[in-house]
Amino acid sequence: MARLREAGSESPRLDAELLLARAVGVGRTAIIAHPEVPVGSDAARAYEGDIARRATGEPVAYIRGFKEFYGLAFATDARALIPRPETEVLVELALEEIQGRLTAAPRPRGTPPLRIADVGTGAGTIAVSLAVSLRRRSADRDVEIFATDLSEDALQLAKENAVGHGVADVMRFVAADLLPPVVSAPFEVIVANLPYVRADVVPTLPVAASFEPRLALDGGAGGLDLIGALFARLPGALAPGGVAMLEIGFDQAEEVRALAASVLPGWPCRIEPDLADHPRVAVVQRPPD
Repeated sequence: MARLREAGSESPRLDAELLLARAVGVGRTAIIAHPEVPVGSDAARAYEGDIARRATGEPVAYIRGFKEFYGLAFATDARALIPRPETEVLVELALEEIQGRLTAAPRPRGTPPLRIADVGTGAGTIAVSLAVSLRRRSADRDVEIFATDLSEDALQLAKENAVGHGVADVMRFVAADLLPPVVSAPFEVIVANLPYVRADVVPTLPVAASFEPRLALDGGAGGLDLIGALFARLPGALAPGGVAMLEIGFDQAEEVRALAASVLPGWPCRIEPDLADHPRVAVVQRPPD
């Protein structure tokens, strides 16, 4: 643990416990509950190897090969950003919105599924979490979820996670710069966790972030380049009365409000907080026709 602390880990005890659990082949709770149990030589060698990797800054999620998010385990590697817990509030808000739309009025047989887009899906954590949650509520057949990403590698990882969680059948994966150039039918709900870190801040992030794709972190000079670009695409992609929800930085609320007012005049925009009460999700709605 001291080695990880000296290497700059922000959570050395947690990192050490997770890596020891991986080496021994048990859950972290077993490590905490039984610290006196001896570790075999093979597990000790594996643990030392993982500690050495972590000491270079490599994220624990990449070493373990997965990350927990919204109660699910997602495959993670250098193809995509590691899921962050603050993004779970975006999933909660989207689920509430989708459920409200599905239950607000009867949906006669033959009604087209409600179209949802997860823009910049990365590892697919948001899209897959939505699909799994809707399946548990027997609502998955009433939706069609599009997962888009500019990176083919990230999109492949998203497909792997969708297959792993058994929801690939209600999802479509599209390689695109934000949204497909031609939207065949508008979306009712759009969610996005796009890069929003200022370009000059990216090099100052914790060393673990240097292992993640810069494409998934760098939001341009002001941090809002891609958010602004998506705002500009919404009039042609979002159905009348539709909603777009975008994760933002904790210090970007006023800038995002101003950007929405400039790019989408007349569209209501509100900012929802995360569990730490920091501004986290911008919600914009297209007025009904």
